[in-house]
Amino acid sequence: MKSKTIVLFGRLMKHILRSPDTIITVALMPIAMMLMFVYVFGGAVKTSLGDGVNYVNYQLPGILLIAIASGISYTAFRLFGDMENGFFARLNAMPIKRSSVLWAHVLTSLVSNILTLVVVFLVALLMGFRSGAGVLSWLAVAGILVLFTLALTWVAVIPGLTAKSLEGASAFSYPLIFLPMLSSAFVPTETMPAVLRVFAENQPVTSIVNTLRALLNAEPVGSEIWVALAWCVGIAAVAYLFAMRAYRRVA
Repeated sequence: MKSKTIVLFGRLMKHILRSPDTIITVALMPIAMMLMFVYVFGGAVKTSLGDGVNYVNYQLPGILLIAIASGISYTAFRLFGDMENGFFARLNAMPIKRSSVLWAHVLTSLVSNILTLVVVFLVALLMGFRSGAGVLSWLAVAGILVLFTLALTWVAVIPGLTAKSLEGASAFSYPLIFLPMLSSAFVPTETMPAVLRVFAENQPVTSIVNTLRALLNAEPVGSEIWVALAWCVGIAAVAYLFAMRAYRRVA
């Protein structure tokens, strides 16, 4: 299975490397949002954060999650394309394990999203992002981002396999991109109306954002990291089960 997955992964990566505009396009929206929040809304938002808060540091975790949510839509796009052009049907006639093609798409999503995150981090550095985090904290940040990417990628596999149109395969990502807006990513949840605050404080993005922010700022993480990990692993496990069930129906 491993060798077949690697071959299929190489095929997908060649497509991306031949058209790197995909990575650039995915990075543009979160970068534009980062510029807008820092330079347009940053002055107003900082009044609720207190003096001495670097707003680039504050909102960067949310921007990273938006970049991932935007990037995984291309996983659904690529899967839908393989379904439509008969690539899956051709593989069924070969001695290839069914899950190999899905894992190839998942690994491609992971690598392409990592490249996008690197671009976003570089732009954040130019805008004033600074971190006092140590090596272990950076490894923890990388691990959480990888887990979050894997979780959303398996979510993306489901519409990629079941959508009836190209638009339908990609449209699922819009709520995921919007979800960080209703979290602690850009403003403290304490400033939100009561009903919205309850939702914001109990949805997965908030615990992930708070954990990433604490790690990047070299602050105590507390129990929040376990909540973040539980959300990532739980979403990934449930999405994987539904994705494999959908694949068995269509393959």
